[in-house]
Amino acid sequence: EVQLQASGGGLVQAGGSLRLSCAASGFAYDDYAIGWFRQFPGKEREGPCRMDTFGTTYYEDSVKDRFTISMNSGKNMVYLQMNSLEPEDTAVYYCAATYSVRWHLSSVYAYWGQGTQVTVSS
Repeated sequence: EVQLQASGGGLVQAGGSLRLSCAASGFAYDDYAIGWFRQFPGKEREGPCRMDTFGTTYYEDSVKDRFTISMNSGKNMVYLQMNSLEPEDTAVYYCAATYSVRWHLSSVYAYWGQGTQVTVSS
C-alpha cells in the first residue's frame, strides 16, 4: 500500500526559501512517479512539478526557475526546494504518486498524502 506524507511547510517572507519533504513507501513496483501539487484557496489544484524514478522531471512554467524537485537514491524521499517564494505560492502542498507512464498528466495520480501548508507573506 502506497503511503505518502508531506512535511516542511511553514511561514516565510516573500523572496525566501522553503524545502518540503515527502516520505514515500509501500510501492509494489520499482518505477513510478511522484508529483507535488498545491491547492490555492478558492482555486483548482495544480501541479507545479513532478518526476519519475528514472530522474526525468517536469515543471510548470510558473515555477521552472524557482522550484527544484529531487528524489533520494533509495526512492523513499522526494523533496521540493522552493526559492524566491512569492505570495502567490501560498497554498496547501501535497505529494502524490502514480504508476502510469503518462505521469505528466495530473489526472493519473492515484495515491495522495496529507498536505502541508505553505504561507508566503509580502
